[in-house]
Amino acid sequence: MKTFLITENDADQRLDKFLQKSVPLLPKSLLYKAIRKKRIKVNGKRCELNYRLVAGDKLELYINDEFFNEGRTNETFLMVPGNISVVYEDQNILLVNKPQGLVVHEDNDNTPDTLINRVKHYLYEKGDYQPEQELSFAPALANRIDRNTCGIVIVAKTAAALRVLNEKIKHREIEKQYLCLLAKRPKSPEATLTHYMKKDAENNLVRVQDFPDQDTKTMITEYQVLETKGDISLARVTLHTGRTHQIRAHMAYLGAPLLGDGKYGVNALNRKYGYKHQALCAYRLTFQFQTDAGVLNYLKGKTFEVEQVWFADDFHSGRFD
Repeated sequence: MKTFLITENDADQRLDKFLQKSVPLLPKSLLYKAIRKKRIKVNGKRCELNYRLVAGDKLELYINDEFFNEGRTNETFLMVPGNISVVYEDQNILLVNKPQGLVVHEDNDNTPDTLINRVKHYLYEKGDYQPEQELSFAPALANRIDRNTCGIVIVAKTAAALRVLNEKIKHREIEKQYLCLLAKRPKSPEATLTHYMKKDAENNLVRVQDFPDQDTKTMITEYQVLETKGDISLARVTLHTGRTHQIRAHMAYLGAPLLGDGKYGVNALNRKYGYKHQALCAYRLTFQFQTDAGVLNYLKGKTFEVEQVWFADDFHSGRFD
């Protein structure tokens, strides 16, 4: 028999979802059978798959030991560096400035050196994350940005914080602003644009068009040109939707692609200035909560910024004069 004591990080989730995470070696068919046969009990009583766990619940599993993975402390995150650039941190969340070139999660290359693994290593070294004591929760990213985009990524350090962040992001109560370098000046110095995008999965591209059809999604992008030097403009962009490659594709559609963007940009200008990746940074984050935010209420109205953006420094150095 195996006994689990449900903590705050395990609470408020369905029993079956919890078991799929905490006992991943147990096939779903055997999980369902164990529930039917009363081999899984909560507080000594029969339970249902959809039972929602409460902190303090005692979960008893009368199943074979072979299904329990006792080697959880041999974690992949210990293989990668634990050095991260912290923008803000408290007991619930961590704001990390992701460097350009680092993936947030494992991709097709299956590299262990990801942002989330670096974060886990950092929190492990601090004593804020002890995987051997967690049954189903691990620190998680609430948002993500492309490999070659730098800037703020939100990390939930607790399950309660993750639930709030997911809800607030869904309802667009967290504003994200970006800095970028545009390889050409837009016709208007500022605008809020509404267009429609369609994914080209085969080529990993986004196609932008003026009118919607059954396969498109609305994209709304607000931009403001802050300063222009020669061919290059420094601009601030606010996202009102969160689509794949939104800023890169939308600004290119305007005729003002990002400098360094090899997918949507102007290769001649990229080569001229030696930019091999898009000059794009998620530099500012504001918690614009409109409704109750539970454990994160104290963040309402607060704004956090990256102190130094590499290409903005480049722009103001006189390189583009």
